[in-house]
Amino acid sequence: MAAGGSYSIVEYFGGDGGYRCGYCKHENGNFSHGMWSHTMTVQDYQDLIDRGWRRSGKYVYKPLMNKTCCPQYTIRCHALNFHPSKTHKKTLKKVNRFLSKGEMPVERHDEGLEGEPMDSAHEAGVQPPCQDPLKIDHSEVQDISTSPDTDTTNSTAPTTPREDAVPAPAEKTPNVTPKSGKGADPSRPLCQKAKDMRKERRLQKEQQKQQEAESSSVNPVPSKSSSNQPKSLEEFITESLPNDPLHRLEFKRFLCDSPLEAETAPDGPDVGYGSFHQQYWLDGRIVAVGVLDILPSCVSSVYLYYHPEFSSLSLGTYSALREIAFTRQLQQQSPKLAYYYLGFYVHSCPKMRYKGQYRPSDLLCPETYTWVSIERCIPRLEISAYSRLSENAQGGDACALKELGRVLVLHRRTVMPYAAYARKRKGSNDEKEVEQYASLVGQTCAEKILLYRA
Repeated sequence: MAAGGSYSIVEYFGGDGGYRCGYCKHENGNFSHGMWSHTMTVQDYQDLIDRGWRRSGKYVYKPLMNKTCCPQYTIRCHALNFHPSKTHKKTLKKVNRFLSKGEMPVERHDEGLEGEPMDSAHEAGVQPPCQDPLKIDHSEVQDISTSPDTDTTNSTAPTTPREDAVPAPAEKTPNVTPKSGKGADPSRPLCQKAKDMRKERRLQKEQQKQQEAESSSVNPVPSKSSSNQPKSLEEFITESLPNDPLHRLEFKRFLCDSPLEAETAPDGPDVGYGSFHQQYWLDGRIVAVGVLDILPSCVSSVYLYYHPEFSSLSLGTYSALREIAFTRQLQQQSPKLAYYYLGFYVHSCPKMRYKGQYRPSDLLCPETYTWVSIERCIPRLEISAYSRLSENAQGGDACALKELGRVLVLHRRTVMPYAAYARKRKGSNDEKEVEQYASLVGQTCAEKILLYRA
């Protein structure tokens, strides 16, 4: 609980079923546990990502490492000791040459974004829970013995806009046996891939615009989106998305929505903690936006999106270098904020190994939740996609679940330990679910974060 009485509130969804993997494209090889975060303090989220969790909008998920097809290891870079590689130096020179001389590289590649799937958790989008549990009756908080976090205080939310699409379903559609038929209907067109359909719709719209312009008998007023005028990133995104309200909503959830509460602290950075958009401007227009979370111990990179005109500048790599520099700047104001988190390192997916180039860096052991230098991890991952990275055979999870009764729940706007909730709800059959949730978030988080119970 943050200073000022603010709790994190989550709804646990479980995650026993397999979903399509955004890395290797296996149809049902991606396994992860997830929960919807209605609101979350920055310290609670810091503790969660240090246990292998990661957010996608307001959906927070944790890969089931020993079962998923492409194990995803949390990776962090020591920002203060960072040494750029030859590739990084080449990228900086390329961008500086473009800014100073206007030279645009011919090659079109970006080490920082290749293979990074927007649907890294699941294929379908989870719908926000219909009930709003955010209102808490503080007069009915029952028998809670937790240590409040005094590092941060509440403030207003960041003013920078965010957009976010949530990749994780709460339920899977039951399998239905298809009825027998007569085969493909020869009178209907062949099935197309979604990518080809989007391209076809886009071409049709462009042709329609040209036809409308040619058939007009009056002098048309040039629109802001005219092909001979520069477009802002927002205009490009709006035009690129299919004319589908649901698709637009999921895009917004992925890049805008965040459960993190904006907080400030006396020993924190001047900008405070929370979720932000770091904008990259060129000649009066936005060309790229980095989605960042500023947390007590790190800057966590969520995603980067940019205008395709500048894809040959390797903006994924360039933005990561700028974010590392930004982390170093914040560390001068807040000494404990010394790490740059790059999300997940996926050794089994060659396109995702670029994150290991930001050194010195560590990977999070999926069993002990301790940090291990990536140089010591690579040999193990070459042998097996999943590995216990810690070399301490006797080491274990320091925050392993020990007392289920102390897990905090929110029931009918009242905060109470699970033991009290279980006594009230005699015959309740959710103990296994609550135990699974608490074991994943750990005892410390389980005693601070409120698990919503209907």
